[in-house]
Amino acid sequence: MTMTSNSPNSAGIDPVRAGAESLPAALAHWAETRGDARALTFVDYAGDPAGVATSLTWRELDAKVTALAAWCQRRAHRGDLAAILVEQSAEYVIAFLGALRAGLVAVPVFEPSPLPGHLSRLAAVLADCDPALVLTTRRQADAVDEFLVEHDLAGSRLVAVDMLPETIGAEFDPVPPRPDELAYLQYTSGSTRNPAGVMITHGNVAAAATQTVRAYEGTPGGTVVSWLPLFHDMGLVVGLAAPLMGGLSSTLMDPIAFLTRPVRWLELMAGSGAAITVAPNFAYGYTAARTTDEDMAGLSLDAVALFGDGSEPIVPSIVDSFYAKFAECGAKPSMFRQGYGLAEAVLLVSSSPAGEPPKLRTFDRVGLAAGRAIEVAPDAVSSSTLVSAGQPLDQQVRVVDPQTHVVLPDGHVGEIWTSGPNVCLGYWGKGDAESAAVFRAEPRDEDDRPLEPYPGTRGWLRTGDLGVCLDGDLFVTGRLKDLIIVDGRNHYPQDVEYTVQNAHPAIRRHAAAAFSVAGDQGEHAVVVAERARQVTAEELDPAEVAAAVSSAVSSEHGLAVRDVVLIGPGELPRTSSGKVRRAACRTRYTEGTFGLDG
Repeated sequence: MTMTSNSPNSAGIDPVRAGAESLPAALAHWAETRGDARALTFVDYAGDPAGVATSLTWRELDAKVTALAAWCQRRAHRGDLAAILVEQSAEYVIAFLGALRAGLVAVPVFEPSPLPGHLSRLAAVLADCDPALVLTTRRQADAVDEFLVEHDLAGSRLVAVDMLPETIGAEFDPVPPRPDELAYLQYTSGSTRNPAGVMITHGNVAAAATQTVRAYEGTPGGTVVSWLPLFHDMGLVVGLAAPLMGGLSSTLMDPIAFLTRPVRWLELMAGSGAAITVAPNFAYGYTAARTTDEDMAGLSLDAVALFGDGSEPIVPSIVDSFYAKFAECGAKPSMFRQGYGLAEAVLLVSSSPAGEPPKLRTFDRVGLAAGRAIEVAPDAVSSSTLVSAGQPLDQQVRVVDPQTHVVLPDGHVGEIWTSGPNVCLGYWGKGDAESAAVFRAEPRDEDDRPLEPYPGTRGWLRTGDLGVCLDGDLFVTGRLKDLIIVDGRNHYPQDVEYTVQNAHPAIRRHAAAAFSVAGDQGEHAVVVAERARQVTAEELDPAEVAAAVSSAVSSEHGLAVRDVVLIGPGELPRTSSGKVRRAACRTRYTEGTFGLDG
């Protein structure tokens, strides 16, 4: 399979600051050339449901970042790590960029939170990276200090970034970063493994941010709107790095504010003109389901530039539900841009062209599981409709046999490998051999000759994702490690989960996990599903639901489900971007730590 990079700005229009090799350099450029223009707005809904907006110009942001950088320089050495334990706010942006400008390695994480699993994950991340500094805010300082002491992590020096006077910026000693120097560690969300710190250089993030701006055709003075957490790879690149590299203003809100009332996201888009946004697939269905007719009164999305979707395989019905819901507000399928990416590539690998509706292809489900993309009619029995993830962005992409490492021809399912300037160095604290196996792999052609990587790079990234190429489009089919293999047959979990959620009205939509576990007689399939919120535990009949699930999965997939576990709403393990953590579900199931509901 051959896939070449697309260049959305092939006409010669380049919105990205030429020569900016780092985010601090881009910030300095915009502060000098567009100093009084708005760079950043944070809309706070915590105290006022209508939202209170606070904005910074490029010059103001630059001054605050420089002040923090000066403070960091006096308390840490170049290359030391600085963890960011800041709530979603303008201060998060200042903390991240201040660490980079000081020559430190930022570790974007999150403030101590009572949300399930967050405290243990935060402790594990900090223990793994052992930062010299912990950056937080006055509001969070006491809680962060208590957390560090409680988890024996008190060796790090703590500072509230919103308490520093801007006058100390005069003491800053510039340290221009080199492209090959570490900029930050992006800890993965842990959908298939324990969180690991991906080592991202200044060159990596500059390249990825540039790719993102070009793909989405952002121009200086435009606006990006994001509710995604800034510690997450998608939130950091879309909400911070890409706007900074392209000179776009960024309008941010807290994820909880979105989850509480998702129409706020659309209201900010409507009020920002030709705005750009990107969100995981689930967010579009969630917004459609949670927005009332009253919410939509007066909402106009006609001027929105694009809605991007860059999460795991896109569910066509979710996209359809969003545009059906908001068609009267001006939302059109041509606004939608689907893509594919991962933290190890600093976000985007591919994206669809502008101005085209999502491209759907329907394949025989059994054929896909067996490794071949055989097109069938949309209403065919045993069919699976996939949405194209578009074409590569300034990088090379191949579909490779994960066992032989030989590149596969079009129409064959294999592991997605990519090579480009956005591909990272490796995993923090891991041996070079472990990182090399993932980040510097060596594919071969059908004549057993090695394939050259992208010019100036060292190898190919094994994404761990499965996909197929047809007519120049990449279709993502699932995770390699998530495949359910029973009796020698492969089953994609998302296909099984779609059947499960429609098997009985007591099962919550988009809240099921299907996986296999080892038994005495080999692998067998298990389903864990949340009950619908409108169904109480007392009303639930677990045996009836389990029978319906088993019957539906057997009929649709020829797969016997050994066990169906029902849990309460919100109990399914998810990543910070909302993806179901199937590996975590498998672990909890085998450990017996899922509480049976009902």
